[in-house]
Amino acid sequence: MGINRRQFLAASAVTAAAQTRSGSLPFPKPRTTPPICLYSQAVIKIEYADLGPILSGMGFDGCNLSVQDGGHVAPNQASLDLVRAVEALRGAGVDVPVITTALTAADDPDSREVLGIGGILKVPLFRPGRWKYGGGDVMARLAEVRRDIATLGGLGRAAGMAMAIHNQPGGNVGQAIWDTDAMIRGMDPQAVGYDFDAGFAAAAGEDGWTLALRLALPRLKMITAHDFYWARGEGGRWKMTPCPLGEGMVDWPRLFAALARAGFRGPVSLEIDYESKNEVPAIQRDLEFLKKQVAAAYSTHQ
Repeated sequence: MGINRRQFLAASAVTAAAQTRSGSLPFPKPRTTPPICLYSQAVIKIEYADLGPILSGMGFDGCNLSVQDGGHVAPNQASLDLVRAVEALRGAGVDVPVITTALTAADDPDSREVLGIGGILKVPLFRPGRWKYGGGDVMARLAEVRRDIATLGGLGRAAGMAMAIHNQPGGNVGQAIWDTDAMIRGMDPQAVGYDFDAGFAAAAGEDGWTLALRLALPRLKMITAHDFYWARGEGGRWKMTPCPLGEGMVDWPRLFAALARAGFRGPVSLEIDYESKNEVPAIQRDLEFLKKQVAAAYSTHQ
């Protein structure tokens, strides 16, 4: 199922309207440092039409826009709402370098519409959904997921969008960079790569995350920024506990120094997954922390 004529015309019409008003869509200029973005799910109560001025006022460079059920844009409404959301954000000077989706298969009816519209809008990256290991044969499951990644990545490449696979734990395929590497090694590195989550990678230990980053760097598309510390939960078991950036286990200066040395310019997506009495100051604090880390690392290694 491809994008039909009605959907394409709807997207083109809204894009043309924006060009008429402003002369051209306000695409971002080339950057010398990574753009810092907010994952929009953190402010899901704010409608997408209001996101741009708010994020711009806070000092964000961009938005990682949630395009999934329960997100800012429902996938089956992408032909209108995704266009309008991106237009509203860019109109406020906020780039949209990545969208986060729940897509895991190319034959999902939403896949072609979301990626097709994203391609028309020149959004360069998409983050797919999660593939669970389940209770079956591990190698067979890896082969299944590899096929899904290959076909979904091919669909994204045809639309002009690259896939950034998130290393998220919880029984997910790809929670270890090593798993993902085995699956995507033979795929086009321009089309399929990594969303390197610094917090989840740090859970691998002092040396584990640095090795994982070295493995990911040639295909690195984006960084997810969140922090954590270990705390005892029920039954005395240790568990990852989210916390503000800089208060946990992630070695942020070392991470950004490595990114700067590698010349990484992809988006850094801030995710707020810890509880806070006041969300806005928490987001602002983490943003300022990231800005300082980026400035310190990139001024030294440029």
